[in-house]
Amino acid sequence: MTFVQLIECRTSRLDEMNRLLDDWVTQSKGKRTATHAVVGKDRSDASHIVEVVEFPSYEEAMRNSDLPETGRIFRDMVALCDETPTFTDLDVVRDEQLGLDAVRRLFAALESEGELPPLNDLLDEDIHSHDPVNPQDTIGLDSVRAEYRMWRAAFDFAFTVDDVLAQGDQACARWTWHATHKGDFLGIPATGRQVTMTGMTLFRFGAHGKITETWWQHDQLGLMQQLGALDELEQ
Repeated sequence: MTFVQLIECRTSRLDEMNRLLDDWVTQSKGKRTATHAVVGKDRSDASHIVEVVEFPSYEEAMRNSDLPETGRIFRDMVALCDETPTFTDLDVVRDEQLGLDAVRRLFAALESEGELPPLNDLLDEDIHSHDPVNPQDTIGLDSVRAEYRMWRAAFDFAFTVDDVLAQGDQACARWTWHATHKGDFLGIPATGRQVTMTGMTLFRFGAHGKITETWWQHDQLGLMQQLGALDELEQ
């Protein structure tokens, strides 16, 4: 179970504390078990500092606390505080990465049967899509949906989402695409061939949680080769 430690203190020496934390990151490299750390300053009280540190489990957090580097840094941190820091130990009971959910929902919608869903719950009205296959960016929800419909008319396909990572207002997905060529694609008539393509997509989200920008990277050359479009060139 993911474990989070909440550390609160009061200090007027935040710059020194930040340098101290930088030292700990350097000194504990390869040893620490913490996976994520966030430091925040109270907007209504600049001396009130809160650090949130995430660990894979409580046991891993205890191992991290036992590191000599952690002990030294903690003693130095206490010296920078106006009062003794307080600790709150939290077992995470719910962890929803909303960006990751939106990414998976979009891939599911693209491969769904029947009419393409409106997608207005996932994509911003002014979405920008960047794809090296297209000479220009595709801008606007209607234009992006038209591009998706082109792929759906040419192929019956499904995505396997291999990895999804999120940070801040961005998420990145690594995927594998399996398809049957059933209709015209870039002037290539239906071949009935089974094809596979790998790729990655970077997503940016707006304040409303919808996808505002996408960057697609995929093995277009490999796809064209599987469709036989390069046969004459290879002879």
